[in-house]
Amino acid sequence: MAALLEYIPLIIFFVFYKMFDVFVATGALMVASILQIIILKIQKKPIEKRQWVFLGLIVVFGGMTIIFHDDLFIKWKVTIINAFFGIALLVSRYAFKKNLMTNLMGEQLKLPEAIWDKFNLAWAVFFFVCATLNLYVAYNYDQEIWVNFKVFGLLILTFVFAIGSIMSIYKYIPQDEEESGSEKLTQEENK
Repeated sequence: MAALLEYIPLIIFFVFYKMFDVFVATGALMVASILQIIILKIQKKPIEKRQWVFLGLIVVFGGMTIIFHDDLFIKWKVTIINAFFGIALLVSRYAFKKNLMTNLMGEQLKLPEAIWDKFNLAWAVFFFVCATLNLYVAYNYDQEIWVNFKVFGLLILTFVFAIGSIMSIYKYIPQDEEESGSEKLTQEENK
């Protein structure tokens, strides 16, 4: 549910874009993103670092989009966010010897270190591909196509890649974990 709530500013951006233009939509995105953080603060829920990074980039690039009346700034935000994630995954792993994917999912999945490294690298490459694709669409297609790509294309690509990457590591999940999970389910069904 929390992940779905993170997409509300994007949905608001899309609706305002369809009703008005990219500049009004960018302003709506900025307001929605700020409100999202305020609501989390009021609810005393933790605000992750990436949410602060997103907000900062949205405010900076959104503000420049509106001030200079140039949609390239908001288009570049998408590329910068994806590149940031790709760089963060690589730097944390190879400079600080910390695998962010293990930190993120390691409690749910017990995998060999080499598999976590491949998983981490695959996601880093995926983020760089998304960053590049965004620039390609931004510079080679009209604004309408870019907005649809940003809202739907990247979301679908991420969903498909997530499913594919989970399926690719499934075979490495130790059998005792898998069996204990199915035994637990069978025991619950028998109650």
